[in-house]
Amino acid sequence: MALMADDTGEPDETLAARAQAGDRDAFSELVAAHYDFIFRVAWKWCGRKVDAEDIAQDVCVRLGKAIRSYRGQGAFTTWLYALVLNAARDHVRKGLRETRKTDAYGIHAASFGEAEAEPDEQADVLWSAVRQLPDKQREAVLLVYGEGLGHSAVADIMGCAEATVSWHVHEAKKRLKILVGQAGNAPAGKLR
Repeated sequence: MALMADDTGEPDETLAARAQAGDRDAFSELVAAHYDFIFRVAWKWCGRKVDAEDIAQDVCVRLGKAIRSYRGQGAFTTWLYALVLNAARDHVRKGLRETRKTDAYGIHAASFGEAEAEPDEQADVLWSAVRQLPDKQREAVLLVYGEGLGHSAVADIMGCAEATVSWHVHEAKKRLKILVGQAGNAPAGKLR
């Protein structure tokens, strides 16, 4: 996963360097190669297709400017994870601000349309509970269990020590047991 290549076989790092130099084709290839990855991470973060699409679109726009800050010191996908997670956090904060405004005017239900459907499966219940965790715990669980990354890679992405990632995962598991228990289900065993 650390070194992906597009259809022409060029590594991400080569495409990123070309994009930094202003090569629009390289930038387009990079976005096309990673759009599904960006959407998947965004969806796991927020759990709603519409929000994940908004976040993915925002990341693609941000990527145009942010590509200049990529230094190639780590895997492109590690750097991209951080960009997606920052965009997801910003999206959530923006949503909270909008919700407060809407609540103040009493039109919350009309603005957001129909409520989300109840999760059918245990995995849906579990990921719904994950989305209720504090940001750092949510990120650690998303990256370790949702993306299958090791604690070391997650530490690089989150910009913290590996032990801190382990602590976030441990605390998240404790909270998830409570949250999932409140939902009347017991899928917490899937996070081991």
